Amino acid sequence: MITKEQVLKALSHVEEPDLKKDLVTLNMIEDIHIEGNKISFSVVLTTPACPLKGLIENACRNAIAHFISQDAEVEVRMTSRVTSQQNKPLSNIRNIIVVASGKGGVGKSTVSANLALGLSKKGARVGLIDADIYGPSIPIMFGLEDARPLASQTADGRTRIEPVEKFGIKILSIGFFTDPNQPIPWRGPMASNAVKQLFNDAEWGELDYLVVDLPPGTGDIHITLTQGYPVAGAVIVTTPQNVALSDARKGIGMFLMESINVPLLGVVENMSYFSPAELPENKYYIFGEGGGKSLAEQFDAPFLGEIPLVKSISEAGDAGVPVVLSDSNPMAAAFLEVAERVAQQVSIQNAKSPGMAVS
Repeated sequence: MITKEQVLKALSHVEEPDLKKDLVTLNMIEDIHIEGNKISFSVVLTTPACPLKGLIENACRNAIAHFISQDAEVEVRMTSRVTSQQNKPLSNIRNIIVVASGKGGVGKSTVSANLALGLSKKGARVGLIDADIYGPSIPIMFGLEDARPLASQTADGRTRIEPVEKFGIKILSIGFFTDPNQPIPWRGPMASNAVKQLFNDAEWGELDYLVVDLPPGTGDIHITLTQGYPVAGAVIVTTPQNVALSDARKGIGMFLMESINVPLLGVVENMSYFSPAELPENKYYIFGEGGGKSLAEQFDAPFLGEIPLVKSISEAGDAGVPVVLSDSNPMAAAFLEVAERVAQQVSIQNAKSPGMAVS
């Protein structure tokens, strides 16, 4: 007779590669059922976007075969409960991910949009805030130029903003409330207060990840968000040129300041290389090679991936349907990999917190 104790003992030999502890110690094994030679159980991952899902499942099957019986029929259900850090003011939002760059024009909003949608495609509940107060571009990228969020009243008379839903995620942008043809000449405190409202006055519901597209640079909005909200980590977007890398280095330095102290989830290098349609295997490093990877190594941070300079990416954004949604476009896979790696790094950072929680 196979027992639950035998199954747990076998699975205690399977280590979670990122957290460096076995699945049983991490309480990731649930719902063990045994019927004769049939064994079934659930493995509860820390994120539905786990890039190591297949590796962990195979390791579980091998452990059962090695420590119990090679003839056992094993059913492994891979599920997830996204982790977060406890004692947060926004308890309904488990993880806030800010996407930043030292300078404009490096594709930060493109990365933000495709990151949010990539996490959603992997099964997470996702929101997206366009905090680029002076140049909001998320409405264009989602085909929402004419969108106007609805407002609702709570029982105590407070007005709540209803985020706009598109492609399975919830979205708010300052661009929803302004004339797209008019500049917004706001001073720093006014801009910061406007972004706060997108957090505090919105009915986000339960979210696993809230992705925030920050303005370029290191200004008031960055300080307001990182000091006022529990940010899980920052993603830095750069291009390979030395000018962009220099500015990105300053942006990283801001997040690592003692007064801000936001974990660096990693670096994404956008416009890394160009591959002609007629020569898809050829890579031409127009703006230089390896700059983003070198920047990540300098700060001992993960390199999250290279996004090539491909016309279809910008065309998809201009058409209001970000490229990650296209299963036929090979560029979608690049953004999905970035999303998986970002989720992976969030889980690692949460595991370092003594108050880690799961839901």
